[in-house]
Amino acid sequence: MIHDAKMMAELAAETPTRTPLIANVSRRTILGGLGAFVLAVNLRGTAKAEAAKDEPPKFGADGMPHGWRDDPKIFVAIAADGRVTVTNHRSDMGQGVRTSVAFVVADELEADWSKVGVVQAWGDEERFGNQDTDGSRSLRHFFQHFRHAGAAARLMLIQAAAKQWNVPASEVTAENHVLAHAKSKRTIGYGEVAAAAAELPVPARESVVLKDPKAFRYIGKGQIGIIDNRDITTGKAVYGLDTKREGMLYALVARPAVYGGKVVSYDDTETKKVPGVVKVFKIDGGAIPSEFMPLGGVAVVAKNTWAAMKGREALKIVWDDGPNAGYDTDAFRTELEKASRAPGKVVRNQGDVDGAMAKAKTKLTADYFVPHLVQAPMEPPAAVVQVKDGACEAWACTQGPQAAHDRLVKALGLPADKVRVNVTLLGGGFGRKSKPDYVVEAALCSREVGGAPVKLTWTREDDIHHGYYHTISAEHLEAGLDDKGMPVAWLHRSAAPTIGSIFAPDPKHELPFELGMGLVNTPFAVPNIRLENPEAAAHVRIGWFRSVSNIPHAFAIQSFVAELAHAAGRDAKDYLLDLIGPARKIDPTTIGDVWNHGEDPKLYPIDTGRLRRVIETAAGGAGWGRKLEKGRGLGLAGHYSFVTHTAVAAEVEVDPKGGVKVVAVDIAIDCGPQVNPERIRSQMEGAVVMGMGLALTSEITFKNGRAQQNNFDGYEIIRIDAAPKVIRVHLVNSGTWDGPLGGVGEPGVPPVAPAIANAVFAATGRRVRQLPIRDQLSA
Repeated sequence: MIHDAKMMAELAAETPTRTPLIANVSRRTILGGLGAFVLAVNLRGTAKAEAAKDEPPKFGADGMPHGWRDDPKIFVAIAADGRVTVTNHRSDMGQGVRTSVAFVVADELEADWSKVGVVQAWGDEERFGNQDTDGSRSLRHFFQHFRHAGAAARLMLIQAAAKQWNVPASEVTAENHVLAHAKSKRTIGYGEVAAAAAELPVPARESVVLKDPKAFRYIGKGQIGIIDNRDITTGKAVYGLDTKREGMLYALVARPAVYGGKVVSYDDTETKKVPGVVKVFKIDGGAIPSEFMPLGGVAVVAKNTWAAMKGREALKIVWDDGPNAGYDTDAFRTELEKASRAPGKVVRNQGDVDGAMAKAKTKLTADYFVPHLVQAPMEPPAAVVQVKDGACEAWACTQGPQAAHDRLVKALGLPADKVRVNVTLLGGGFGRKSKPDYVVEAALCSREVGGAPVKLTWTREDDIHHGYYHTISAEHLEAGLDDKGMPVAWLHRSAAPTIGSIFAPDPKHELPFELGMGLVNTPFAVPNIRLENPEAAAHVRIGWFRSVSNIPHAFAIQSFVAELAHAAGRDAKDYLLDLIGPARKIDPTTIGDVWNHGEDPKLYPIDTGRLRRVIETAAGGAGWGRKLEKGRGLGLAGHYSFVTHTAVAAEVEVDPKGGVKVVAVDIAIDCGPQVNPERIRSQMEGAVVMGMGLALTSEITFKNGRAQQNNFDGYEIIRIDAAPKVIRVHLVNSGTWDGPLGGVGEPGVPPVAPAIANAVFAATGRRVRQLPIRDQLSA
């Protein structure tokens, strides 16, 4: 905690404010942040559509809260010994963004990678620009801006050297950390002119020339590992759970088991007898909608985590379970499926579906179901916060430090400039850590114990019982087919509680950003299409989950396409490609998608040619069409999400007892220019494993408003022995370095489950229409 101006000045010296491009940056870690209220981001598509006509729409990084920055004096520091330190303003939760940001800057800077380091920015969007690490946006939004920051820093170094040598800057070159003047054969290292360069004004954007991509040394090469890999693998890296502060206490919270529940009374007599327990107090909360604030409950603060755990176990609490006490997912599924089979709110209407359906030669109908899921990152939510002397400082594994900052200001009633959120490494996030309720809980504990730093930890059971769950979903599809078995009419109803339910009371329909995740932007060449969104209430906290609503939409649509292919007696790949139709570019706004992942529809159309290409690539990699032994099958699925095109071909083996083993997976991705192929491959491999869990084992169920799973024995994720021995990642390259980038972190997940389900059908002739598969085949 920063208590006085002297300490603040020392930290400012380590993390230069506006001047340092520059000298003697301390190697002490600068923790940093994220920010911006994520819902506001995701609703921007709607806001744009309703904006005044004279207000031009903003897209990409321009459309995000606090926009973007590319000032080299913010992001680049060079010490006198030439050491370059890049400040990364996004949260790293395993996707390797620290490394990617650093080498983008280093490439344009013409820096020697062995002399480059990275530090983490704290949460300050006014300074760093938008810091929300979600939506597969980090490089998509900031690649060009970080290129510019590096190139501008390079130009400033050139100008400083030219001034020192009294020669024109045009005669000075920069290469691999060395500045050179060919005519005089003079050279000088970056560190020798860094201080002088720092005093120069930042060049105007139009005067900065970016490198020719042919000269890239790091970008696009896929030859650089994670910059802090050694620290991570040797246990030196600091995650949220690793944070330590002098005099730190430890806390856990007993939260209501039912969303909206409240504490009626509690008896802490036995808790206070537990050695090490320091304080027990009530946290108010439980209001619906809960947004990012705590659920409420009773906090136990102790001298160690074990004492806090035992103290919490000893509490005797009387709860009022509130309005969701009767929530039962089995019963709710029946409600959702009933809603999905009746007319709902029309969100896209093209042609005359009813007329075409009536004239169709045949008609197929299918219903699909996806349960609640929980993000379950390996590192549960954790934060250390100290509230003292009218100020607050937090250290947290958060995807959204600006969101955390703003909620701390709200909860504590402190001025904004008295709250600071530092970001540690995240041991996984997947959307859960964009909601900072756990950071606020830690702050309330610190304030309650008089200002000591408090580490608040969520156990795995806490994470599963009290999370922000992926929505439960019922998908109803109908197709009217012609005499060749191709659809002339397509009807899809998607019924699911919305993420908007944590922000507004009782919304019944999915928001534009959810509808734009594979529903309204279905790119099929069908003349008559109607898409509907029936009402669905929320009974738990609904939140972001890796790839969000793309999961149920992709599962239902790609499974249904395979069913139609089978009914037509056709090859599933050929049928899917025919359904997509010829290569064309579709303006998403013309088919009802006003969101388009926040991107300019002119720069980011839905490109069916690219979608076809990844499907053909994945199928080719898997040897599509080859004869398989009995009990084995190949399945295929393609999907467009986060302005990226992906496809998966899965080979499975089903044993006589109905057990499913995924033998091999081919995944193809076209995300446009590939900044860091090494990380793209890793992300796709992780997406395959995560998607397998959704397909085979993972689900959250509720009875009496309570989650029925407790830990990884009940909420099963895929374990190492179930991972396929073969995952082939196919990077399909398209676009230019001046063109738009697609997302990477999330697009790999949606096609995995339908590909596996389709492979199961190919192997057994049995169609799986609900996830997870588990023991459905054993009956």
